[in-house]
Amino acid sequence: MSISSLARDAAAFKSALSRQDYSSWHAQPPPLQASQEPPAEPSKKKKRPKSNVVYSQPTETGKGTDVNTQLVYAVNYLKTTGNPMRLQDLAAYAQVPLDTDKVLLEKFKSHDRVVHDPKTDLYSYRFDFNVRNKISLLTEIQRQTRKGGGLSVRTLKESWKEAPQAIEELEKEGEVYVTRTLKDGQLRMVFWNEIKPDEEAGGTQVEKEFLDLWHSLQVPNDVDLLKQLANEGLQATAGETLVPKGLAGKKKGKKTAPRQRQIRLTNTHLKGQIDLSRDYVAPGKS
Repeated sequence: MSISSLARDAAAFKSALSRQDYSSWHAQPPPLQASQEPPAEPSKKKKRPKSNVVYSQPTETGKGTDVNTQLVYAVNYLKTTGNPMRLQDLAAYAQVPLDTDKVLLEKFKSHDRVVHDPKTDLYSYRFDFNVRNKISLLTEIQRQTRKGGGLSVRTLKESWKEAPQAIEELEKEGEVYVTRTLKDGQLRMVFWNEIKPDEEAGGTQVEKEFLDLWHSLQVPNDVDLLKQLANEGLQATAGETLVPKGLAGKKKGKKTAPRQRQIRLTNTHLKGQIDLSRDYVAPGKS
């Protein structure tokens, strides 16, 4: 092959390379179209919303379907309201089928705390005391004190919500005595003050001079108290003697027979010749 022919082949190869289309090669992928959307990012796992429900406790299911449970709800609502109510209103507010359930209605009417007024067709709760004002409250306290006892402030509050405030006012006026709890000083029992500190009621207030003298007195200790009693020719009363528990159960005047001890016979070869169950005493000894 001559040099001229090689030159022609090289020129033809270069011409073919210049006409080659490189757009379809993988090394040069086609450009993205304007309408093509970018690839979406991989979706992340959605978190569950947190719930405030405590699954260890039962959820609120209304008033239930049991007749006795619905009866308790109806009576408690009537007690909380404190006012007479129509049956339809009570059924709607308490959310119990009093107006449609005959068995529930019969139990409700026969309840010892439910009062029905046939004239007005209203139902009300029967409280322990019928007090609605300060005057009726004082009358009830007087009636109970004359019987020999007081009244519980908690019970009076169930009958009338304003009872504690009225009792405090009556205490300031000197009409009642009040006992309180030691822990927080809450009202506990109330009694009627039968002797008022005025001349019309038969009592007068002690003068301040005597009150100061009374409160200034001090009780001596045990040793000084015994000395003062001895100087006055007096003596302290003897305390009650405690009976021991062992002697308390025994009855006086009765003696129990001595218990006989069982004898174990070991000298069986002497049986029939000597009475082995007897105690023999040597002569001259007792």
